[in-house]
Amino acid sequence: MTQLKELPLTELQFYATAPYPCSYLPGKTARSQVATPSHLIHADLYGELVNAGFRRSGLYTYRPYCDECHACTATRIPVKHFSPNRSQKRSWKKHAGLDVRVLNLGYQEEHYQLYQHYQHERHAGGDSDQDDQDQYMQFLLQSRVNSRIVEFRDGPHDSHPGRLRMVSMIDILDQGISSVYTFFDTSNVSASYGSYSILWQIQQALELDLPYLYLGYYIEQSEKMSYKAKFQPIEGLIDDHWQPIIGP
Repeated sequence: MTQLKELPLTELQFYATAPYPCSYLPGKTARSQVATPSHLIHADLYGELVNAGFRRSGLYTYRPYCDECHACTATRIPVKHFSPNRSQKRSWKKHAGLDVRVLNLGYQEEHYQLYQHYQHERHAGGDSDQDDQDQYMQFLLQSRVNSRIVEFRDGPHDSHPGRLRMVSMIDILDQGISSVYTFFDTSNVSASYGSYSILWQIQQALELDLPYLYLGYYIEQSEKMSYKAKFQPIEGLIDDHWQPIIGP
């Protein structure tokens, strides 16, 4: 019997979705290319797909497949060459006291409440603003690869765990760490939790001797997605080749 890990990439089928409104560029229409069947996409195969510009949302593996727009660029940081800028060094120092725990996937009400608060503050009016518990679990807590929850808290006080500040979902692949999603406490306006999460993941990739941190899609025209170019050097999958993206 053929084992799943022996199945080549050619066993998969790919289809294009119907057009839908773009989440990042107003007035644009988007489509995605989806890899199926999902039950064949184990860790090794998913690593190949990530290298080809795919991402996952739960068990759904996709990449942009728009008819006219090519604004989305898959990105990765070669972690051994990464050099933090001044702002990133400040973020690393500012949040170095956070207590970090790496957990297996599993539902925690405290995580979900932070996720809801983050969506309301950062993405109000979007589709995810109305995410219920089932949607949250399908989006972040379903996986067929080596996935982890990373929990960031204030330091413990009087034997009690500190306040939950941030949660990151990551996949650990042979090629590197793939950053799935991060949400955090937005009430501290002087914090730079998102940057700290990326820096922490870069450090983890180094400690695990993994070459890359995959950061999802870079969109130069979108403020929500253009920040990734600040982490230099960073590479983008352009014309099917990984090439440097020049930062701001």
